[in-house]
Amino acid sequence: MTDTPSFPPMAVTVDLVLMSLIDGQLAVLLQRRDAAPFAGQWVLPGGFVAAQETLDDAARRVLTAKAGLASERAAWLEQLYTFGAPGRDPRLRVVSVAYFALLPAAGLTQAVAARDDLALMPIEALPAPLGFDHDAIVALALERLRGKLAYTPIALALLPARFTLRDLQAVHEAIAGTRFHKPAFRRRMLDSGWITPTGTRETETAFRPAELYRQAD
Repeated sequence: MTDTPSFPPMAVTVDLVLMSLIDGQLAVLLQRRDAAPFAGQWVLPGGFVAAQETLDDAARRVLTAKAGLASERAAWLEQLYTFGAPGRDPRLRVVSVAYFALLPAAGLTQAVAARDDLALMPIEALPAPLGFDHDAIVALALERLRGKLAYTPIALALLPARFTLRDLQAVHEAIAGTRFHKPAFRRRMLDSGWITPTGTRETETAFRPAELYRQAD
């Protein structure tokens, strides 16, 4: 008869890297913990996965409960990576499945205004250290996001339904953390097939009104 191995208790959590563009800077939503471990420190919004809950359902529940956003407001929510280093949570062995999303600024700023434990902070100037291993989670999310700029229209999640090429370049530069050559950037975007002209121009501008674009079907 073979003895059944004994394993210590283990839990699964989801942690969300919710990003937006605030005052021209890429920012991430943080929550201040009010209990141990890491009481008083900033962390990513997260929570334990219930026994009968899928990972995606847990992520959307946390999006609603912690960020105050209806799940459908996340136009794009992607599983990032699984973090499971022993000791990452001093309470017990916890494996975290991290998700990241780009969300319009309005929804996140409303969430911050409604709760005093939430804050939107520039991703390049976060308070250090974040609780748990959340610094590493944010760093990987930023790396993944920057990598996607070259081959997906991911940045459009941060723009209104109609936008100028100037707006599009500003979003790309905020995510990439660098400046782009304007003619080359515009040519690449127009050739990408990701956007299409609307046939209208912006209004209420002191300069020559620029053409408005939308995401291609």
